[in-house]
Amino acid sequence: MLQKLSIDQLQPGMFVNNVTKQNGSVQVKNQGWVRTQSSINNLIKAGILEVEIDSSKTIIEKTNNQTEVEEPINEAPYDPTYASVSLDKEINKAKKLYKEAKDLQTKAFKSIKAGRKVEIAPFKEVANSFIDSVFRNQDALACITRIREKDAYLLEHSINVSVLMTIFAKHLHLDREIIHELATGALLHDIGKIKIEDEILNKPGKFTDSEFDEMKNHALYSKETLEEAGLSGIAVEIAGYHHERLDGNGYPYGLKGDEISQYVRMISIVDVYDALTAKRVYKNDMPPIKAFKILKKDTPACFDEVLLNKFIACIGVHPVGTLVKLTSQKLGIVSKSNFQNPLKPCVKLFYSAKHHHHTEVKDIDLSKKSCTDEIENSVKPEDFNIELMHFFKTVFLN
Repeated sequence: MLQKLSIDQLQPGMFVNNVTKQNGSVQVKNQGWVRTQSSINNLIKAGILEVEIDSSKTIIEKTNNQTEVEEPINEAPYDPTYASVSLDKEINKAKKLYKEAKDLQTKAFKSIKAGRKVEIAPFKEVANSFIDSVFRNQDALACITRIREKDAYLLEHSINVSVLMTIFAKHLHLDREIIHELATGALLHDIGKIKIEDEILNKPGKFTDSEFDEMKNHALYSKETLEEAGLSGIAVEIAGYHHERLDGNGYPYGLKGDEISQYVRMISIVDVYDALTAKRVYKNDMPPIKAFKILKKDTPACFDEVLLNKFIACIGVHPVGTLVKLTSQKLGIVSKSNFQNPLKPCVKLFYSAKHHHHTEVKDIDLSKKSCTDEIENSVKPEDFNIELMHFFKTVFLN
């Protein structure tokens, strides 16, 4: 018998005949049974509000409390372009959350230096908040990761990697429980660096062999620190192995090929990407598109090619927060991703490169048929004497 149920009434073992009400554009590809509560959660995340079930096909739980599953439902995961709130509404929440994460990192570093164990629970809470924000509108936190403060790399890098890992995992349609472990582990993946002497950690020149050997131990220190604090599973795995490489030339364990899990392969990509696009005491930052080229060059020797392509797809050729120059010689910041056409995102224009002066802020969607402008290339703000931080704070962070 056919019956309509709100999504919160759907139970594992029920046969979904059709989706009858939803937000967004995600569709269930075919009929079938929902296997687990996790599958139902994915439908909720996709914006599905109501379904039609065939109650005559409901699977009765077996005596061992395991639901017998046949012909599982083939759900199309959420639409990555869908956002339940606007960037304007989410951006200030994201800013506040980012600051809380930085404060937490600072507190944790002080605890470790004082010989105390790091408290894991607050990091798990921040990871949950990251996930909630990303699912509301991933562009908000993605934009915040592009606003870097001078000399704050150690604090900001782990936070950025956690945000990007959350977005990446969302794009891969992983279960929330897995995303939470990835976000938590990424937040803590460089915690071992606090045990490295500052002279080595902040050295602007080339390491000596002994200094490099010590620097390579930071992943080992991260793993030990988290295990001592009671953390385990995927979170510890990605913290301890994030510098391993497919060809076996990574560190500190020299893992190779199939010894390296999908989750470690993911963080190895994200970790290097964020490091390349950051400004350090010994190097300038580089545009995301150049960082992608470097990662591509080291693939498949070091990085998983399939995962790298998926990461580029979910972050975008010109990620949110990137300063770009259009063919009209106007400068703007990418303000919204376009997953269907990554070369045509939404851009917030504010400067004339031709006349070298600020202009009235204007939002344009490069994918509109009426729009004849397009991105020429990404640029650095210092090339035009632009105070990008000031623009972010006055326009994005109201």
